[in-house]
Amino acid sequence: MSGAIPPLAGVTAAPLALQLGPVAAPPPAQGFGALLLSGLNGLNAKLDHADALVRRFAVDDSIPVHQVTMALEEARLSVELAMQVRGRLVEGYRDLMNMQL
Repeated sequence: MSGAIPPLAGVTAAPLALQLGPVAAPPPAQGFGALLLSGLNGLNAKLDHADALVRRFAVDDSIPVHQVTMALEEARLSVELAMQVRGRLVEGYRDLMNMQL
């Protein structure tokens, strides 16, 4: 045994990006405020979707209960994440305000 590993048949040594094809262009740069606003809009959409499913489930029995439960849990987790982000932003703001120049 020479210790060398033989090459695999049909596998090229090209970089992964070349094997996968063209990479999509990065999204246009947006400001921090726009990023926060898009996150809050997404949160609001999830809350509206969960609310609509609960209303439809209460009126119509054809909506599966697992679908309603998943929408409610997704909305709850989104709110919890938003609260964590808000807390971190407030904490960072307080740290900046307490810095002495």
